[in-house]
Amino acid sequence: MRIGELSARSGASVRSLRYYEEQGLLTAGRDSAGRRRYPESAVARVALIRRGFAASLSSRVIADLLPLLEAACVPRSRALLDAERQRLEAQIAAMTQARTRLDEVIALVTDPTRKCDA
Repeated sequence: MRIGELSARSGASVRSLRYYEEQGLLTAGRDSAGRRRYPESAVARVALIRRGFAASLSSRVIADLLPLLEAACVPRSRALLDAERQRLEAQIAAMTQARTRLDEVIALVTDPTRKCDA
């Protein structure tokens, strides 16, 4: 199938599909006119790629994960995904702490007993 059809069937923009190729996540053959041609399996692969990005995985992690998923290598893919989950949990904890500190600053600034010198 051509890139426009893959875009329509997968929900990914043509620009995204080209980016996936640049990152080595998706490959396309070429027809005699040099146009991209994708196999039917590309639809499912794009779905996996999009899920990976939606889960905040980097293109590098997705590239490492795709062969494992396609080979049904559960232990290695699970270990990789567990590590990414821990990374996200650390980021969430840091953001939660930052929000708490910001709330403290907001409370300080908006304290009605505090006098404004301006």
